[in-house]
Amino acid sequence: MKKTFLFLLSIVCIVSANAQLSKLFEKKKKTETQKTVKPVAVPKPPKATTPKIDWSKIDLSKRPADHFVFQYGSDFFLSHPDSIKSKGSSRHFNFYVMMDKPMKNNPKFSLAYGLGLGSCNMFFDHEYVKVAGTGATLAFDSTTIYKKSKVTTFYVEAPVEIRYYSDPEHPNKSWKTALGLKPGILLKSYFKGKNLEDRNGNSVYGPTYILKESSTRFINSAMVAFTARVGYGNISLHTDFQLTPYLKSGAGPALNTMSIGITVSGL
Repeated sequence: MKKTFLFLLSIVCIVSANAQLSKLFEKKKKTETQKTVKPVAVPKPPKATTPKIDWSKIDLSKRPADHFVFQYGSDFFLSHPDSIKSKGSSRHFNFYVMMDKPMKNNPKFSLAYGLGLGSCNMFFDHEYVKVAGTGATLAFDSTTIYKKSKVTTFYVEAPVEIRYYSDPEHPNKSWKTALGLKPGILLKSYFKGKNLEDRNGNSVYGPTYILKESSTRFINSAMVAFTARVGYGNISLHTDFQLTPYLKSGAGPALNTMSIGITVSGL
């Protein structure tokens, strides 16, 4: 009886130990499985893309695109000898009628060209500029004193620009820039002196006396200038740099003008 009891007890212990070992191996297998299994990557949502504008379906033919351009500002010589006494009140006034052609692939850019009139008034400090003189070069006479004196030039100009609009559909509410060239042909140039004075500053013929002499002999008959503009809506700032000299070759010192001013454009 005792042997039978010990035999049954041994069987129970073996079965119990086998169950414990099975649980241990099963737990270890699960742990190893969890370590080797990688988490499944969740796909990222696609980025939102801005729809491209189909410019072919947008009518830009009736947009206001700076067809009329008015410019006003200051002119000055970049460098000049001491014998030329220019003043800071020199100024210009320009007016152009221009066509604007948007580029098909990207109408933010356009080609503009036109025709107009440009005027320049260079003021001098009590000098008599002899534009109608007979000498070989243009004389700047500081012994003949005018209280006010200037040389005025008029050019027929044909500006060409590459323009950029931040909003080509609404250019009156758009940032704008433009780069271009402006060739011109001289129409007229003249000197105007007012109130001739002696060396003591006394008027010789009275304050209403005016001398006006006209000639294109010394002023360069062809002009080319580099132009640039930047602004918002109908108002912009412009600058012009004259690539060709102010005077003809051999007519005097090398003079180049530069202009800075305000542009008003529209329609």
